[in-house]
Amino acid sequence: VTGARFVLAALRLAGAALLSPGSCAFEDSACGYQWDYAHLPWTLHGEGHYISVDTSYEGEKAVLYSPDLYSEEWSCVRLIYQIATTLETSDDPTRLNLYLRQEGESFDRLLWSAKEPSDSWLIASLDLMNSTKKYKLVLEGEMGQDKSGSIAIFEIKITPGYCMECDFEENHLCGFVNRWNPNVNWFVGGGNIRNSQSILPKDHTLNSALGKQQIGAHTNLKAQFAVSMLKYPTSLTLHSSPRFLLVKSQFFDSSFTVWCCVPGSVEEKLEMHIVFVNTDVTVVYEVAFNSAKGGYVALDDISFSPVYCSNQTGTPFDPANAGCNFEEDLCNFYQDQKDGPGWSRVKVKRNVYRAGDHTTGFGYYLLANTKYTTQPGYIGRLYGPTLPGNLQFCLSFYYALYGFFKMSGTLAVYIFEENHVVQEKIWSVLDSPKGVWTKAEISFKKPMPCKVVFVSLCKSFWDCGLVALDDVSLSLGTCQAADSILLSPGECTFEKDECVFTQKKRGRGSWHRRRGPTPTSYTGPKGDHTTGVGYYMYIEASDMVYGQRAYLVSRLLRGISGKQCLTFFYHMYGAGTGLLSVYLKKEGDDEEIPLWRRTGEQSISWLRGLIEYESDRNYQIIFEVIRGVSMRSDTAIDDVLFQAGPCLEVEEIQFSSGYPDSLNEIEY
Repeated sequence: VTGARFVLAALRLAGAALLSPGSCAFEDSACGYQWDYAHLPWTLHGEGHYISVDTSYEGEKAVLYSPDLYSEEWSCVRLIYQIATTLETSDDPTRLNLYLRQEGESFDRLLWSAKEPSDSWLIASLDLMNSTKKYKLVLEGEMGQDKSGSIAIFEIKITPGYCMECDFEENHLCGFVNRWNPNVNWFVGGGNIRNSQSILPKDHTLNSALGKQQIGAHTNLKAQFAVSMLKYPTSLTLHSSPRFLLVKSQFFDSSFTVWCCVPGSVEEKLEMHIVFVNTDVTVVYEVAFNSAKGGYVALDDISFSPVYCSNQTGTPFDPANAGCNFEEDLCNFYQDQKDGPGWSRVKVKRNVYRAGDHTTGFGYYLLANTKYTTQPGYIGRLYGPTLPGNLQFCLSFYYALYGFFKMSGTLAVYIFEENHVVQEKIWSVLDSPKGVWTKAEISFKKPMPCKVVFVSLCKSFWDCGLVALDDVSLSLGTCQAADSILLSPGECTFEKDECVFTQKKRGRGSWHRRRGPTPTSYTGPKGDHTTGVGYYMYIEASDMVYGQRAYLVSRLLRGISGKQCLTFFYHMYGAGTGLLSVYLKKEGDDEEIPLWRRTGEQSISWLRGLIEYESDRNYQIIFEVIRGVSMRSDTAIDDVLFQAGPCLEVEEIQFSSGYPDSLNEIEY
């Protein structure tokens, strides 16, 4: 999403055109948009053709939502807005948010947010994915701490196609932004700026001197023209007489060239493929001139398509094929026969001594025991599938270590060439809490095809423990880019706060947000489920008395028709563990409907809970803990996820209390 200064006269001219559903120029009406009367009111300014909210009324925010919309194709939302504030910096700034509210979803998805104040109108462009569901756009203005702040919206425009498609006929840059350079810049040329001495070509859209196109001016330096985009291949029409034009795809702090034009004069359609990624990328059109005479580059009719370009062949690489949770098999991982079976796929029954897998607490993971391998050196190697070269990757996995005197170097990740020749070590464990599933992330990029290899190593026969590995995943882009992706609506990891949950009352007998082990020994988790070093919610039993209750209550959630699925992880370890229950409370009812319950010590592992429920009325979800008979009764939850639709899996255990008689058994 990008912002750019806009010419007011051009905006009014564009707004006069026939508007599509969901679009509004706010000239004499709000076009079906309605504001939430539970919050601050919006004011329609007919003379200025905009709608605004300010702090003249008491309140924290204002909400404006569209009529029901529907689109089976990708579409582009362009929002022309202004944020005015008197505070230069603030911990709680004035902010404008845009959400997507889909039919059948209890949570709104955040699409875009802005807090930068300006003295002129700004434009934001973002793509809406195609969907078979009806949806609403929800605009939320947060007023923050500024008592004189205001937010104004000049126009909302929804058009078919991607935002990055542009013919430059409306005198603006669409979703692109010029990266300003004192010597050379891109500008919209053609049309009425053309003169008889100009060397600029005719516009490609209309094949006319009156059409518009994007032009890099004369200079001997370089100019960049960029747009943030999602996962599309791209095709563009280029009219150019440059020294060279470079097209790059950027993943935050890294980039690679996807096309380069050699010196010369061309006027043709060019196609290039942008690699499919799971995060936003930026496409950069960069022009550079290497002589004092300079030159020009003209771009026109940039288009995008969700299919491969006509000059692309072969099957695209799917990063999902390089990951595995080991629930069914080894996926595409393997061991070299000459190395011996250093890694085994195992399953641990619920017990109070050794943790189960990371995926569910009940499933399979890989365990390396290299003390008795056939090859010398106490080494176990696990080879991944071949990865293509010249791509940026983020490798993510969970590991746990047992029985080592010194943790350093007991697990490492290497890059091997296809013929199993070692290239380099890209990661090695330094230290880790014993028996805690810990998340590791590694960014890497290699010019040639390669393999990722996990290596378990014992320094000697006497210092040789166990290495566990689970939930390996690979994505395109850097790990920093992957971490910047917003959580799914309805997902809470408790890493930043308590999300949608609040306490009935706070005090000693309440839920606490914590990281690391709990204060009391032989109860509670050693780390969180999300990363092993993050936050979770728990009750501290030593602060409570037997039978005391603590409640964690969600805010009021939007009711929908049909089944919904609640997934969460719970930790109930300790000889005196009490009761954990989950309730559904519908708006207007005093009754709390029991959905799920576990009593007594369950496991030393984080276990996954699944609950399927229905509520067509607004409702709340309540987690209730009752303290057990002793102080070893700490109970915790983490990684809560609300999803529309039925649960796709069935919960592993269907009984409520205690663990099985066969403790600490490993199933190979």
